[in-house]
Amino acid sequence: ESNLKVTGVDFLKSQNTRQHHTDGYNIKNLVVRRGQAFQVQVSLNRELRAADKLSLRFGIGENPVKNKGSLLSLKPEREDFNGWKISVVKKNGKECLLSVTSSPNAPVGKYNLHVKTGTNIYKPENGVIYLLFNPWCEDDVVYMANEAQRKEYVLNDTGYIYVGSAYSIYDRPWNYGQFEEFVLDACMYLLDKSKLSLTDRRDPANVSRAMSALVNANDDSGVLLGNWSGNYINGTSPMDWIGSVTILQKYYKTKKPVRYGQCWVFAGVLNTVMRCLGVPCRCVSTFDAAHDTEENLRVDVYLNERGEKLNSLSFDSVWNFHVWNDAWMKRADLPEGFDGWQAIDSTPQEQSQGLFQCGPCPVKAVREGDVYLPYDSKFVYAEVNADRVYWVVKKVNGKEKYYKVGTETQAIGKNISTKAVGQNRREDITREYKYPEGSKEERMSMQRAYSFIRPSGMMPRSGYASTIQTLSGSTQPLIPKEPVTKTGLHLEITNTEALHPGNPLEMAITVKTTTPGNWTIDLTGSCQLQYYTGKVQANLGTIKETINLEGTSEMQIPLKIAPDAYMKTLSSLEDEVLILVTAIAEVKETNDKLTKETSMRFEYPPITVQMPETAKLYNDFTCAIIFKNKLNVTLENCKLLVEGLGIFKMTTFDQGDITPGRIMKSEIICTPTRLGEKKIVAKLISNQIKGISTEKAITIT
Repeated sequence: ESNLKVTGVDFLKSQNTRQHHTDGYNIKNLVVRRGQAFQVQVSLNRELRAADKLSLRFGIGENPVKNKGSLLSLKPEREDFNGWKISVVKKNGKECLLSVTSSPNAPVGKYNLHVKTGTNIYKPENGVIYLLFNPWCEDDVVYMANEAQRKEYVLNDTGYIYVGSAYSIYDRPWNYGQFEEFVLDACMYLLDKSKLSLTDRRDPANVSRAMSALVNANDDSGVLLGNWSGNYINGTSPMDWIGSVTILQKYYKTKKPVRYGQCWVFAGVLNTVMRCLGVPCRCVSTFDAAHDTEENLRVDVYLNERGEKLNSLSFDSVWNFHVWNDAWMKRADLPEGFDGWQAIDSTPQEQSQGLFQCGPCPVKAVREGDVYLPYDSKFVYAEVNADRVYWVVKKVNGKEKYYKVGTETQAIGKNISTKAVGQNRREDITREYKYPEGSKEERMSMQRAYSFIRPSGMMPRSGYASTIQTLSGSTQPLIPKEPVTKTGLHLEITNTEALHPGNPLEMAITVKTTTPGNWTIDLTGSCQLQYYTGKVQANLGTIKETINLEGTSEMQIPLKIAPDAYMKTLSSLEDEVLILVTAIAEVKETNDKLTKETSMRFEYPPITVQMPETAKLYNDFTCAIIFKNKLNVTLENCKLLVEGLGIFKMTTFDQGDITPGRIMKSEIICTPTRLGEKKIVAKLISNQIKGISTEKAITIT
């Protein structure tokens, strides 16, 4: 009687991947999701008989062993092994069709499949199977019930990241590219590098925390090196990326950190990694996000007597925007009520348990003020809820003294944004993170949070603590209110003309009073250029005026900056800058003080893409990218970056200088290699402009 031998294994890839929503992955191997059946066809040298011993062996890791749970031996007659099931679907001569269902909490990763018959072991070609989280499976902790949400948060490989300032939000198209070549392998490499135990690999909370650490290079030579210095000579400027694919491919190839990232790049890459592993994930942008190093729910801003912000004194900062991620999961490790979105952040800001990692922190814990829950909920709470306190530093008898000129209790954590499900628009999700300002729920949530965080008294916190004047009322009330002044003083900052590089910057500060009486108001205003992290790069000009207002009235004070005052700085910086306007108003009669700041972004002429609405698979088509320089300045050293997932590999084209009025037209030939809706993303960069982006969709049939 001849020994039973396996002659071949067919992984039925096209059928399995369609059912598992993994047909997008650009990889030879079979990719399946846990907790869901897939089929394999085994060919034998003879018919399978009742007495034959046949088993499928799935091994994970270096040396899989049964008692560690890293080797699973599945026999058709023995149903269940560690929550895995196997059955014979049908026998047809020498062919045997088997169905395998992994456990819905199986460790994710790469499994080696061997088929054992008696004492023979058959090792199939491409026998490594990739097992991912499964948002389609009700028993998986990442289960997401809504199909439109799964399409967006798991399967969409493009999107937008919202940046700018609360005053002017704009979208940056971003290619996540979780299905591109080597991206899944890069994620598997990160999983191995994380040194997570097999048990930890079952739980998306542990996996997402590990990934938040590994996407930055700080402790573990992870994917991206952060750099906010303004000097990117030996790498790629953070502004020059338009997606995660190039970054992850380069990292996988070199196994060395890729230079350089800033917050939206870290968030874009972490979003790719989580979606690639099967965890629903979205990029979340918060405007005016506090980076509160002491977790005392307060950020101090120091101004000089001209009303200009000083970098040197601040330990904390308010970032114009900060981008992190929300990952979707049930939290079995927490009390009930904290399932759903969890904030994770891979930008290296603060260490958590000795590593630069952040989250997962339940978004509901932030809203409810339950800031004792793991992980890092105090830090995330402070990012969206801190107060901003303004101090003017004055020299008195050669000593520096600090005068408080304003407190804002509702200025931090505004317009929290993500891309809407199934639509190319911004969705405001602030309500998921915070109750409405001033509501009863907000007050209760704040009292809860304050019972776990000890906010400090109202003392300025800088290197000069010894020279501080003691302020009256040095303890903070539990529920800070917006300061109500005797004069009903109110400040507004706007731009009166479009803010085009090369033109004068024309802005205005509007001072309003709403109470009867004659008021004399000293107004100080300043204009500066700053990075999105709040770091000032240049002082452009100041104004000082004394105005008289009576009763309910207002006055608009212009603030105008000539092009010569800022163009040189603008061209020499590697990063995008924002225009920061700060105003301080002091009422002589009542000693009321009020400070307000607004950040605005430069406005640019558009870049457009022309191409057909549809194209056929593997049939070339032409795509034209057009830009007209409508500014009054020459754009120097222009570069055009173009990438279209499944249609055009990321390429950079040098365009030289584009003089005012000149039209740039670039034509590229695209070859579609995948079906469905695909997008071309284009971005123009120059010395003067750090990024005008656009995108256009095409349907491949």
